[in-house]
Amino acid sequence: MTDKRRRLPRLRRSDELSAFSSFSPRDLFGESLAGMLQRPARSALTALGTVLGVGTFVAVLGLTATTSSQIDSRFDLLSATEVTIEDVGREQDEFAGFAFPDDADDRIEALNGVQHAGVYWQVRLTGNDTVRASPLGDAVGERAQILAASPGTLQAALPTLAQGRLYDDFQQNTAAQVALLGSGTAARLGITTLDTRPAVFIDGEPFAVIGIIDDVQRKADLLLSVVVPSSTAERLWGTPAEGGAKMLVATRTGAAAQVAHEAPTALRPDHPEYLKATPPPDPRSLRTSVTSDLGQLFLLLAAICLVIGAVGIANTTLVAVLERTGEIGLRRALGARSRHITLQFLTESGTLGALGGLVGTSVGVITVVAVAVARDWTPVVHPVTLAAAPAVGLATGLLAGLYPAWRAARVQPAEALRR
Repeated sequence: MTDKRRRLPRLRRSDELSAFSSFSPRDLFGESLAGMLQRPARSALTALGTVLGVGTFVAVLGLTATTSSQIDSRFDLLSATEVTIEDVGREQDEFAGFAFPDDADDRIEALNGVQHAGVYWQVRLTGNDTVRASPLGDAVGERAQILAASPGTLQAALPTLAQGRLYDDFQQNTAAQVALLGSGTAARLGITTLDTRPAVFIDGEPFAVIGIIDDVQRKADLLLSVVVPSSTAERLWGTPAEGGAKMLVATRTGAAAQVAHEAPTALRPDHPEYLKATPPPDPRSLRTSVTSDLGQLFLLLAAICLVIGAVGIANTTLVAVLERTGEIGLRRALGARSRHITLQFLTESGTLGALGGLVGTSVGVITVVAVAVARDWTPVVHPVTLAAAPAVGLATGLLAGLYPAWRAARVQPAEALRR
C-alpha cells in the first residue's frame, strides 16, 4: 500500500510534465503568431528584405522572359527579313570579274517575297578618303566612308531623311554626281541645310548633296558615310576591289530563307557559286544568348537581395531570442523541450519569409506588368516562377532562423530565470 502511494505522485508528475511538453501544430502557430504580433513594426521591417529579394527574383525572370519575347518580335520584323549576298567570284576563279550583273537589282526584285534589293560597296580611293565641303585644296576635310550604292540599297535600308530626298533610277542610269550624307558626316562638314545647295568634293570631284539621312533601320554605317550612286562610282573609280561588293535584300516575313536559296542562281545562272547568299540567323539562338546574359546578371542581383533579406531575418530573430530569454526559461521550466523552442523560432522566421515571399511575388508581377505597359510590350511571367517565388521566401526565412533557433534551444531554465 505504501509503495502504491509513493508511486502515484510520480505518475501524476510525469503526466503533468508530458502535458506541458506537448506542442500541437495549432499551439505552435499560435505562439509564433503571438511572438510576431508583439512587435509588428519590427516584423514588417524584417520581412522587407525578403520582399525585396523575392520581388527582384520575380521581376528579373519576368522581364527577361518579356524581353526575350520582344526580341523575337523585332527579329522577325527586321533581321529575319534581311539577306546579304557577297561577291566571292575571285575565291572560285582568279580570272572572274565583277560577279554582279548590271541588272542585279531587277533580277532579285523579280523573285517572290523580295521587297527591295541593291548592290553596294565601299569605294577605295588612290589617295585618301577625305571629303571636303570646298574645292580649295587647303580647305579642311573630313575622313569618311564613301559608299557606292544603287537606289535599291537605300530603299532596303529603310532610311529616315532629315532633309532632301534619295536619289532614284534616273540619277543611277545617268551616273549623276549626287550624294547623300549621313547625319554624323554632315555635322562634321558643317552642312546643316540644303537651302544653299551645298556640295562635297571627293577626290577632287564635286557632288551635289541632295539629302541628309537622319536614321536607318538597316545598315547603320550609312549614318557615317557619303553615299553616291554605284554607276557614278564605277565610272569615276572603276569596279570594286576583289570581294568588296555586296547586295542588301529586304524580304517579306518568312521569305528570307527561300530568297537566299534562289538568289545566286537568279543573278548568275552560269556561275551561281560566284555569289554567296547569307540568310538571317536562327532567332532562337539569339534569344537564348540574350536571355542567358540578362538572366545571369539580374539573378545575381536577386541573390544579393535575398542574402540581405536572410541576414535581416537572422539578425532580428537573434535579437528576439536575447530579449525573450526570460520567456524561454519559463517555458523550459514548465516542461517545454529544446525541440519545441527550436520549432517555435523556426516557425516565426519561416512565416516571416513566406509572407515576404508572397508580397514580393505580387510586387514583382506588378513591376513586370508596369514596365511592359510603359514600353507597349506583352508581359510574360512563367507559372513556375510564380509558384517558386513564395517557396524561395519560405526557404530564406527557415535558413535565416536556424542559428537563432539553435541559440534559443540552448538556453538553460535556471540561468534564464535569474535574469
